[in-house]
Amino acid sequence: MLVLTWKISLRRSVLKQQLVSNASNIMEPVIRINPGASKWDIRQRVWDYIEDKNLANFPRPVHNRIPNFKGAFGACSKVADLQAFAQTVEVKVDPDKPLEGARFAVLQAQKTLLVPTPRLRSGLFNKITPQPGANKEQLRVCSSSQGVKDFSVPVDLDAKVKVDLVVVGSVAVSETGCRIGKGEGFADMEWAMMASMGAVDESTVVVTIVHDCQVLDVPEELMGNHDLTVDYILTPTRVIKTECKLPKPQGIIWSKLDAEKLEKIPILKKLRALEEQAGKDVTLGTASHAAEPGLQANQPKRQPRRRPRRNSQQDTEGEAGQESRREKKGEGEQRARQQPARVRKESRGSGRGDEEGDAGRLAKGRSRRAVREQGPEEGGGEAASQRKLPQSLTTVYLGGIPAGLRVSELKAALRERKAAPLRLTWQGAQHRAFLDYSDPQVADQALEALQGLCLNDHSLQAELAKSQRGQKRPGQRQKPSVAAATSKASPPDTKSDTAQEAEQ
Repeated sequence: MLVLTWKISLRRSVLKQQLVSNASNIMEPVIRINPGASKWDIRQRVWDYIEDKNLANFPRPVHNRIPNFKGAFGACSKVADLQAFAQTVEVKVDPDKPLEGARFAVLQAQKTLLVPTPRLRSGLFNKITPQPGANKEQLRVCSSSQGVKDFSVPVDLDAKVKVDLVVVGSVAVSETGCRIGKGEGFADMEWAMMASMGAVDESTVVVTIVHDCQVLDVPEELMGNHDLTVDYILTPTRVIKTECKLPKPQGIIWSKLDAEKLEKIPILKKLRALEEQAGKDVTLGTASHAAEPGLQANQPKRQPRRRPRRNSQQDTEGEAGQESRREKKGEGEQRARQQPARVRKESRGSGRGDEEGDAGRLAKGRSRRAVREQGPEEGGGEAASQRKLPQSLTTVYLGGIPAGLRVSELKAALRERKAAPLRLTWQGAQHRAFLDYSDPQVADQALEALQGLCLNDHSLQAELAKSQRGQKRPGQRQKPSVAAATSKASPPDTKSDTAQEAEQ
């Protein structure tokens, strides 16, 4: 016991020295921010830098995520050395991967761990309850994303909760406490909801854990009255006390939300009803106010960095690769079936509309699209696929698909709106999809049902496609002559069957 007390005292002494050292030796940011840069510009610079310098672990790429930087677990362990942590009973830690070490530190210190429900779909947060007498390894499991699911107990909005310390992830943060998240606003909203519940107040300590490169000069003028600021920054090499002067949000600013957001986050409805009963102004804003300026611009910004690297390969592989596929069609089909992982790796982020890997995430979308678009090259696969569908199809274009959205989530949304197509062509890398319906009347009904569709805080655009099946779609390259391929019409029937199975 005496040895343990001595070790704790020694660590706190080292931490105090580190705080003094940080105060006297402010490091120059490695990422320079241009004057007039927006929040999105800063996010993009940080994500690009971390990727270019290979500073992240799984999941990759880090774009549109809280980066899981190398050294995250060690940085997280410093939270237990904070004096504010020693005085806490209940700690709320976000579910991001780089904060897994912080969740473990809370459980190891035998404090109450609260983790927000992912995307606030089914409540505000859950209490993580390890098995009695859990050892260190079992606590590590509980702190993982799967453990959060398996060992959590929902905390109701009416529960009397007092959160003593909050740990959030960040994309960028300044030494003065100005924080920028990934742009979806969940950390800010979680704080506002806890403030409305009385679970947190201005004195509640907020900690963020980032890589050293993520500490940069964030202009204070970019901070809104809904943005959460931080009191401590933990990095692999530093502990920074920000002395932030900006106030934390006092509650939900309803004018920044819209009805669409309330539909996606049911707990907001309940909280709004409670505040309305208390006589507060709960007037909602419009969709344009609810979305952060510049957030919609994130989709095209990622593409220019990735396309040039793949275009050169696309040009060099073009005709020779197509000729090789025509001559060795059987081998190509077998390779596509047996080695899907390699196909996914080679095609990730390519931005090409006529290759297998546009989606970059889901094998189903890739394999089906590859079959449809390789058909003319390999001998009438398109026509073979058409024989299994009505002769005339009406295609709906669905644009504005956010990065990171899974095709399964889109299909679920289509089913909920009773707009499921006969066939879905997924082009996630281009942030779009094509939906094929049996006739124009069914397509019109689907268009009406899809108006106002919003996924992951992004409004999707649904309209009749400019071109129908059998014609060139946007983003597709002109295929080699069909006449040169029609002599090999029978094998693509097998690929068409595979495509049908992938769709189902």
